[in-house]
Amino acid sequence: MLFSHSYKKAFLKTLGSFIQVIPILIGTLFLVSWLQAVLSKDIFYRVFSGNTILDSLAGALFGSISGGSPITSYIIGGELLQQGVSLTAVTAFILTWVTVGVIQLPAELLILGKKFAIARNIVSFVSALMVAIFITLTLAFI
Repeated sequence: MLFSHSYKKAFLKTLGSFIQVIPILIGTLFLVSWLQAVLSKDIFYRVFSGNTILDSLAGALFGSISGGSPITSYIIGGELLQQGVSLTAVTAFILTWVTVGVIQLPAELLILGKKFAIARNIVSFVSALMVAIFITLTLAFI
């Protein structure tokens, strides 16, 4: 009986937390969907100058702001590569697209806490830039 009551209490507490988070998640999904519809792919082509470092920063910034699913980022990344955007910039874009969430930040702040959410996004952004550069350097030696 003791376990039954504990499980029920934990389940109800978890359910209550989930119900509180649902409106935030729905709002975040709507905002992400809206931004993906508003930002045309042509905007990405105009931003990249050919400078690997500036392009990487631009890619990381756009990925951070846009945010989305990995499948979509691969499609956009492939198109950017075909347009002559550097591999470093595209890699930074794809990594931040999936790992950094400027759009989702309000929800993360509420759910995960201010300190953790901000630290996670900063670490993800810097890591994405470093990984993008290391991938490009590694492929240059292959």
